[in-house]
Amino acid sequence: MIHLVRFKLAAYARSHRLLQPMIGLFAMLVIFYSTLTPPGKELAAYADSAGLLILVFAWAARGLLDTEPPTQRLISMTAAGRPGREIGAGLLAALIVNLGLAAIAVGLPLIHGFAVMPVSADLAGGIALHLLGLSTGTALGALTSRPILASPAVSMLVLFGGYVALLLISLTPVGRLAVPIMPWMRAANSGLLGTVLLPISAATLFWTVASLALYARLRRLNP
Repeated sequence: MIHLVRFKLAAYARSHRLLQPMIGLFAMLVIFYSTLTPPGKELAAYADSAGLLILVFAWAARGLLDTEPPTQRLISMTAAGRPGREIGAGLLAALIVNLGLAAIAVGLPLIHGFAVMPVSADLAGGIALHLLGLSTGTALGALTSRPILASPAVSMLVLFGGYVALLLISLTPVGRLAVPIMPWMRAANSGLLGTVLLPISAATLFWTVASLALYARLRRLNP
């Protein structure tokens, strides 16, 4: 697993695919923090960032899982001994990449973006929301990767359409039972995130685990 993760990360870096989500990440951060966030609004800014960067996290995960051609994936599965190891290594590598992107999204505003340093509770809340965002993005990116959707055009349409669908569903009354992107933005802006963070996290992680399980199942059926 460790060797496969290293191999996939190295291949991703050499392919220069990482540049695409990195450019998207910095473009969004420039827009978010083009003006300094006023005191007391740091958690709200983090909540908006975590929700909107799901698209970047999905793009990064999809790019990493798309790097290997089908023949190379079969070789990796054979070398790993079990298909599950190769599948798990790909997902773990995607999570590592997205953890790095999330660290930039959380850390950069501390250097330039906030008028004052956020309190520890707001910083912890921002980190938690970005972890939820990257887990959702990784699952969405995996389900739209080449092993699942062979057509690049269809894959991109499903990725962007899936993200828009998540946003729209989160606006409905059942939004808290899906991936509650808009509810966590509203809660952070109204200062109520602490009271809803647990159910929001539970709903997000449930759908993330279910989506990754679906991805693993589809990969086993169509390696």
